Amino acid sequence: MAEIIVKYDDKVIERIVTEKKRLSIGRTKENDIVLENRGVSRKHALIEFNDTAAVVIDNESLNGTFVNNRKITEEILRDDDSITIGKYTLIYHNESTQDADAAADFDGTMILNTKQQKKLIENDKIEKQIVEKYGGSVLLGEENTDFSEFNIDRDVVTIGKAKFVHVKAKGFFLSGIQAKISKENNCYVLSNIGKAGKTKVNGEPVSQYNLKNGDLITVGKSTYKFVEGKK
Repeated sequence: MAEIIVKYDDKVIERIVTEKKRLSIGRTKENDIVLENRGVSRKHALIEFNDTAAVVIDNESLNGTFVNNRKITEEILRDDDSITIGKYTLIYHNESTQDADAAADFDGTMILNTKQQKKLIENDKIEKQIVEKYGGSVLLGEENTDFSEFNIDRDVVTIGKAKFVHVKAKGFFLSGIQAKISKENNCYVLSNIGKAGKTKVNGEPVSQYNLKNGDLITVGKSTYKFVEGKK
């Protein structure tokens, strides 16, 4: 059974465990997932399920639907993907992590003009231009890096302190090859292959992690942003 965790301001407000073939998301009460905010359209989006996948579909909403910080019209969901609708975040799990345990009605949808919404839209525009430029996934240098943009144009990219690695990282006690990014089944996987605890994603140490658009990778003191190559 699939599970959707609904968050508002990083606080879990609802968990939905379902075997339904379709979930409607919107502001009004007839939706399966009701998001009480005027930045959410009445019938904002759908999640459709089949035997092999789940697909989120934006219903031509005013403020848009984002998956891993990228604006979408239709997107196949992967486990732990983050869907942003208005001020809400919906985390998708393809299997439930636990057993499952009055919406405002407005005449119109309010156009969001928050800093967060503006930043999402602007970042989405910039990232799509970068993807168009390189034709694939890219690392952006965020902090203590030797580049602003690095094109991931091979199946394996090595990160570390050795002279021969593709991406040089800074910091003490790093291995020659501290980490690698490898392409596996149309997904990029980050693996820590050097000293433990020196490779992090979004601030958390990892040994292996399936990268998603917008993830922040930290190796030693160097931080990179992963931009997924989807136009």
